[in-house]
Amino acid sequence: MSQTLDVLGNITAEQFLAEYWQKKPLLVRNAIPEITGLLEPKDVMELALDENITARLIKQKDKDPNQWTVKSSPLIKGDFQKMPKLWTLLVQAVDHYSFDMAEMWKKFPFIPQWRRDDIMVSYAPKGGSVGKHFDFYDVFLVQGHGHRRWQLGQMCDESTEFVAGQPLKLLPEIEVSFDEVLAPGDLLYVPPGLAHYGVAEDECLTYSFGFRMPNVADMMDSVGDTFSKYDILSNPLQDIKRDQATAIGEITSLELEYMREKLLTQLQSPHHLNDALMCLISQPTYPENIPENDAIGTGDLEEALEAGYSIKLEPASRLLYSSVGDETRFWANGESLNISTAFSANLKLIADGQAIPLNESLYDQDILDDLAELLNSSIVMLLPADEV
Repeated sequence: MSQTLDVLGNITAEQFLAEYWQKKPLLVRNAIPEITGLLEPKDVMELALDENITARLIKQKDKDPNQWTVKSSPLIKGDFQKMPKLWTLLVQAVDHYSFDMAEMWKKFPFIPQWRRDDIMVSYAPKGGSVGKHFDFYDVFLVQGHGHRRWQLGQMCDESTEFVAGQPLKLLPEIEVSFDEVLAPGDLLYVPPGLAHYGVAEDECLTYSFGFRMPNVADMMDSVGDTFSKYDILSNPLQDIKRDQATAIGEITSLELEYMREKLLTQLQSPHHLNDALMCLISQPTYPENIPENDAIGTGDLEEALEAGYSIKLEPASRLLYSSVGDETRFWANGESLNISTAFSANLKLIADGQAIPLNESLYDQDILDDLAELLNSSIVMLLPADEV
C-alpha cells in the first residue's frame, strides 16, 4: 500500500492523481513548513536587480487600480522609485539560484521531472496582486512569508474572454467557489484552467511550483529540426508512379495521399519521433541560467576521486532518459547524449534527483570521459559531499 504524503495532506499520491490532478483544487495547511525563511523579501528584491534574472514588475495605478502596467527584466533600482500603493514583483526560476529551493522539488516525487517548469516567487506588499487570471499548466502555490488570500472560481479555456486593453490576460470576473487565506507553509494546488485570484494580506512571498506540458506547435518544430539531422530523411522522395499526364498546375489527390503516407510513415518511426520529442522536453526553460564552467579533464577527476565530492544535476539543466528493453538513452538540454553502458545506471540515479559519490567505483576511463563531458556542458555539477 502506498504511503501517505504530508505535502498532500496525508493522502497517497495515487489518491491525489486520481481525484485532484488536473481536476480540482486541494488546500493543505502547513504542507511545507521548511520553505519558510529560505528567501526573505530583501533577497527577492536583490535577485530582481540581477541582469541575468527573468523578472516582471507589475503595478496598479493609484487612481484606478483596474489599470495595470508591466515592466519586464532587466530591472533597475529606478524602476522601484515612486511606487504606487499596489504592486507585485515576480521572479522566475529561483530554484536555479538556491540549492535549498531546488531541493523543494523533492516534495513532489509523484510528478516526473520533465513536467517541471520552474519555481517562481511572487513578492507583494499588502494589497498586491497580479489580477484575476488562469493558467494552462498545473501549479502548486506555497506560502513562504506573510499571508495571501486566494479565491478560486470557474474553469476557463481558449475561448475565455479577457479584459481588453491591459498588458496582462485578466479575467473580467471570477465566480468565487473557494476563499481562503494561506499562511507560511500552506499549499494550494490549482489545476489548469481554473480561475484564481491572489491578494497579499500583508507583505508576503508566494512560491509557484509550475508543471507544464509541451504544445503541439513546439512538438512539430522539434520534429522538423530533429528529422533534418538524418541524411536519409533529407533526400527527395521518389516520384509517384505516373500512368497518364495531368494538368501542369494541378496536384492530384493521389499525389497528396502519396506524400502524406510517406510523412506519416516516418512519424510512426519510434526512433526518430522519440528523439524529436525527447529533444524538446529536455530543453531547459531558462537556458541562459546554465553556468559556464571552467574546462575539466579526466586527469582532474582522477585527482578528485579521494577528495569527497558528489555528483548531482545542475539545477538549471534538464537531464532525462528513456528505456526500451535493455537499452537506455539519455537526453539533456535539448540534445541526445552518447553515454557508456558503464555509467548508465549512475546517470539514471542523477536524472532521478539523487547525488552519487565521486569515488573509486567510477574509476573507469569511459565513465571519466562521460563525466568530464557532462561537467563541461554544465549538465551535472560537483559539490563537496558535506554540502549535498
